[in-house]
Amino acid sequence: MSRTAGHTETVVDDGEVYVRTAEGRLRVGALADVVALVGGPAWEVTYTDRQRRRHPDLDTSDEGLVVDVVDVVNAMVLEEGFVDALATLPADPVGEADVAPRTGLFVGRLLGYLETGLG
Repeated sequence: MSRTAGHTETVVDDGEVYVRTAEGRLRVGALADVVALVGGPAWEVTYTDRQRRRHPDLDTSDEGLVVDVVDVVNAMVLEEGFVDALATLPADPVGEADVAPRTGLFVGRLLGYLETGLG
């Protein structure tokens, strides 16, 4: 995927997830942690009745499709504002936490992509 104005892409390299920035690559966290936090390496696209009611024109033709989480991570394109927010967060766990705040925010965005489907 190419970078578009105001957006930047993600990349997986040597077991780590990064986001490309004008200054170089911003480390998000270990790919294994990202995959574990979303529940595993595969994700089945599903839509709830609530989603269908709220968005009657929603394209659900991808329901039932199983996607590779790593492929989705590699294809993500993020807004610069989101990348700026990532950059402000610690890249390592803080205190008793098992997950770095930066990784947690990234996984939240990834789950948003996965939960809204590919259509």
